[in-house]
Order: sequence, then C-alpha cells, then structure tokens
Amino acid sequence: MVKATFGLDENVASAACYLLTWVTGIIFFLMEKDNKTVRFHAMQSILTFLPLMILAWIIGAIVTMMVFGAGMYGAVGIWGIVGLIITLIWIIMLLLWLFLMFKAYQGEKFKVPIVGDIAENQVK
Repeated sequence: MVKATFGLDENVASAACYLLTWVTGIIFFLMEKDNKTVRFHAMQSILTFLPLMILAWIIGAIVTMMVFGAGMYGAVGIWGIVGLIITLIWIIMLLLWLFLMFKAYQGEKFKVPIVGDIAENQVK
C-alpha cells in the first residue's frame, strides 16, 4: 500500500482530505508534497467546500440583514425561500462530503464536475 502524509495509507489520507471539508483539504495540501492523489483530493476538497460554505454564509447574512432591516413580518416570505436554499446547499454539501470521502477511501479518483478538472491541473 502506498504511504502518504502522516504515514497514512494513500486511500486513508485521501479520504481524510474531506474529513473537515476545506480545512483538512488545506492541511493535507500543504503537508503532502509528493503524492499527487492525496494532493488532488485535498485541492478538490478546498475548491468544492470552501465556495459552497461561503455561499451559504453570504446568503444567510443577507437574509439576516433583510429580516432586521424590513422587520420580521416584511421578510417572512423571502426568509422561507432563502432558508430553503440555504438548507439545500447544506444538504448537498453533506451528501457530497460523504460521497467524496467514500470514493476516496475506495481509492477512486472521482472528479466533481468543473472543480475536479481545476484540482487536477493544480497538482500536476
């Protein structure tokens, strides 16, 4: 079995890149210098989860400002719609997180559309 960062097997290190989403992605990307598979998963973790998390935070902040600015009753309708969007983003992140960890642990190099190609180009 190929060894990687922290003496972990390659598949375990690859799955760990997703463990704390973009945070462990950054840690493994900075620590792993040689193993391109682990570096790919680390970069894909960063490029997938950091933007999604930022998007959810921005939408949440906008809604919070709307609620305080318009008053609770003026923003109830939009709150429901945006709350649903935020919930969907978090559900997508959860499912993607579990799926990517599972695939990485199996030794598969599953590429998230668009992001996977960018991650692959970053680790060449």
